[in-house]
Amino acid sequence: MILCFDIGGSRIKAGRAGADGAVVPLGAVPTPLEDFAAFAGALSGFAGDWTQGIAISIAGVVDPDSGRIKVANIPCLNGRALAAELGRALQRPVWVFNDADCFALAEAGMGAGRGHRNVFGVILGTGVGGGLVIDGRIITGAGGYAGEWGHGPVANAALAPWFPCGCGLSGCLDTVGGARGLERLHRHLHGIDTGSVAVLEAWQAGDLAAAQTVTLWRDLLAGPLAMVLNVVGSSIVPVGGGLANVPALITLLDGAVRANLLRSTDRPLLVPAALTVEPGLVGAALAGLAGLSHG
Repeated sequence: MILCFDIGGSRIKAGRAGADGAVVPLGAVPTPLEDFAAFAGALSGFAGDWTQGIAISIAGVVDPDSGRIKVANIPCLNGRALAAELGRALQRPVWVFNDADCFALAEAGMGAGRGHRNVFGVILGTGVGGGLVIDGRIITGAGGYAGEWGHGPVANAALAPWFPCGCGLSGCLDTVGGARGLERLHRHLHGIDTGSVAVLEAWQAGDLAAAQTVTLWRDLLAGPLAMVLNVVGSSIVPVGGGLANVPALITLLDGAVRANLLRSTDRPLLVPAALTVEPGLVGAALAGLAGLSHG
């Protein structure tokens, strides 16, 4: 039996999972940001005699060689060998995984990617993220950055300015591809500040200015995502995050991506995520159970 967590900068969500990976939510508590002992104590509060291991999904990147995590929004964790330190504090095996990787694993194992060997999960939320799962295994790569298609200077400078990114580069898809990016593009084109939800509602209602913004958004993302899929060869791309709540938007991007692929297919490739339970919890549970089974 695995205790799993989906950890964000505001809340720690907890769940319990058995061998089948099905998650029973256990509730949530605020995330201690500055005190590591308090953070470990918050996790310990959910543990019981049944807890054989603890699996964590978090918005951070774990270096597979050193085990140290980079996490921007929880200062008390940044730079720590988190799995090892929590394992000592909680006296149980601990596994720590990137949240986008957990999303991809959850969709591959129990969601829209079920039955596919090669699944690339895409997050279009506040920003852009992703994770790659092949044969049921998360692919992390050097430094733990595999799947992070939102970063690198690849945005089309002929279509929009290269906005500075929080990663330290400029021209990243993360600056234009998520909800904040859609708002940034709308401001660039029309000189007004409008929330992403309002932009998408206006687009669906036939507003020409919103349509121009959404078309630019599509054109900036479609080519780079098609190139990623040409490289990794995924046969399905579940999409999560707030923008995935607008199916017409995902359908629009899917058509443009498939038009740029080497492999021709008439079937949808980008599809909305299928899981209703928190994918971070499900993915952490599946990854943790695999770790438990391998000792």
